[in-house]
Amino acid sequence: MKTFSFLIFATLPLWPAAAAAQLNVLISGGFSSAYKQLLPEFERTSGIKVTTGSGASQGTGPQTIAAQLARGVPADVVILSREGLSELIAANRIAAGTDVDLARVPLGVAVRSGSPKPDVSTVEAFKQVLLKAKTVAVPGSTSGIWLMTELFPRLGLAEKINAKATARGKDATGMVAAGGADLAVMPVSEIVHAPGVDFAGNLAPEIQFVQTFSAAVVAGSGEIEASKRLIEFLASARASEAIKKSGMEPIAGVGGKPTP
Repeated sequence: MKTFSFLIFATLPLWPAAAAAQLNVLISGGFSSAYKQLLPEFERTSGIKVTTGSGASQGTGPQTIAAQLARGVPADVVILSREGLSELIAANRIAAGTDVDLARVPLGVAVRSGSPKPDVSTVEAFKQVLLKAKTVAVPGSTSGIWLMTELFPRLGLAEKINAKATARGKDATGMVAAGGADLAVMPVSEIVHAPGVDFAGNLAPEIQFVQTFSAAVVAGSGEIEASKRLIEFLASARASEAIKKSGMEPIAGVGGKPTP
């Protein structure tokens, strides 16, 4: 009987003492390009497996990150605009003291690939481009909310242009690529690698809105340490080159530390 028991034991696989950590991440469009470049290296060097979902930083509808968390979509880490993250912190959705700013990005203009690039370098030039456009696409999240409620009214254009808010940034560039909009105004990081569009330029400094994209651990996560490792990696100097290539300015070089 002892021999039989030993033989069964000897045929069992030798499982590791503890399974490698697995993370669920929800991310908005602004930081997605850099994140996609960086994730394979993180998984390879850390041994941590990451499953990624997407959602808007702010806005309405079931696919915003806030709405997904509210209905119980699994998430250990969120990466989104600082404005959206502030709302999650106020709603007690974020583990205290875990939020870290990763990168900044200005707003720019996207036009259909191959079409002439308009001059948007001054306030007046930008106004004329908007007035001549049949349709202007903007994301329905943080940047689009600011454009529709702050900038367009300030420029006296709220009632003069046909601005369409899309659920996601990729939908705005998709409209331009398909000919459904003449241009899109949105974070540069969502333009530079988008298919079917070209980057026409940044908005003028006087009307610029620079967004900060941040990461944090979701309250109730069962993988706190692994989540912090991912955020530390994304905020490290090792991530800077990928962040720059995506049209953003890394914050790692100036601290990238949690906001009190």
